[in-house]
Amino acid sequence: MPILIQPTTKRLRLRQWCEADKSACAAMNADPRVMAFFPTPLTRSESDAAVARSRTQIEKYGWGWWALELNENGKFLGFAGIKPVPDDLPFAPAVEIGWCLAHPHWGKGYAIEAARASLAVAFERLQLAEVVFFTALPNLRSQHLMERLGIQRDTLVFAHPQVPAESPLSRHCLYRLAAKDSCKAVAAK
Repeated sequence: MPILIQPTTKRLRLRQWCEADKSACAAMNADPRVMAFFPTPLTRSESDAAVARSRTQIEKYGWGWWALELNENGKFLGFAGIKPVPDDLPFAPAVEIGWCLAHPHWGKGYAIEAARASLAVAFERLQLAEVVFFTALPNLRSQHLMERLGIQRDTLVFAHPQVPAESPLSRHCLYRLAAKDSCKAVAAK
């Protein structure tokens, strides 16, 4: 059984999921503002299934999409972390970084703080050669966060195989960060 990795930062804890997270996660996944760059908001059963998949991933590898909470009071903020990309993506195999925060927690620097902690695990603990990030082309907020981390956009633009081709969210862009270039992205600012 792998060692469970649960990174912490000054303000945040990235940890394994628990039963109590399901309601807050379902509310986040049903919020149209949060899900604006996903094909649709999730139902409660879809959200619970996503939590179960994340929990299983962490049990299997020791890392994955961690539940994200405030250190000071344990308040659930969303999720963040790293995980293997699906095999049907044109750049697989790879490990991606990602995050999703409930709307009340946007604009407070939590996403970039959690991203830095996740990248530190990827490069310092797991010794990965590269981490990728991808998002729908209209998702400028997430692309801006990648740029703030110093991660460069790749030339690849692709149709996400799990998004209907007629959707304005079908076309995605790719960002790549090699271990040798990770110092700036991992360092706190």
